[in-house]
Amino acid sequence: MLKKIIAALSIAAIFSTVAPTMGEAAASPQTKAISAAKTQLGVPYRWGGMTSKGFDCSGLVKYSYSKAGKTLPRTAAEMYKKGTRVSNLSPGDLMFFAPNKAARPTHVSIYMGSGKMIHAASSKGVSIASTSNTYWKPKYIGAKRI
Repeated sequence: MLKKIIAALSIAAIFSTVAPTMGEAAASPQTKAISAAKTQLGVPYRWGGMTSKGFDCSGLVKYSYSKAGKTLPRTAAEMYKKGTRVSNLSPGDLMFFAPNKAARPTHVSIYMGSGKMIHAASSKGVSIASTSNTYWKPKYIGAKRI
């Protein structure tokens, strides 16, 4: 009986040290980027910001994807030239916004799923917003999958 208990405890100890790293290895870059962005919730907006002291929209996206092992350009307009255009959003897709439909994108966010996006807004800093938000929805010009 004692041998069975020791064996069970040994197996539990092995899984407790291995299981967390197994989950991390299985996480996609998109999932990792969303997780990285979430750790920055509440960080203030800072034009040109790319650190935890302050982010602008593209700085947050670039930072989050770099934590996931992906290199992105610096600005929303440059990011818009990358990836594959998608109409059915999946978590991790980049959403782009412009002041009018013909303009180049001036804002970018990361789609989180369930109609939510995470971004750095000048009014709220790093925050989560609804994709149907009355301010952002009419400015939406498309999404890209990285």
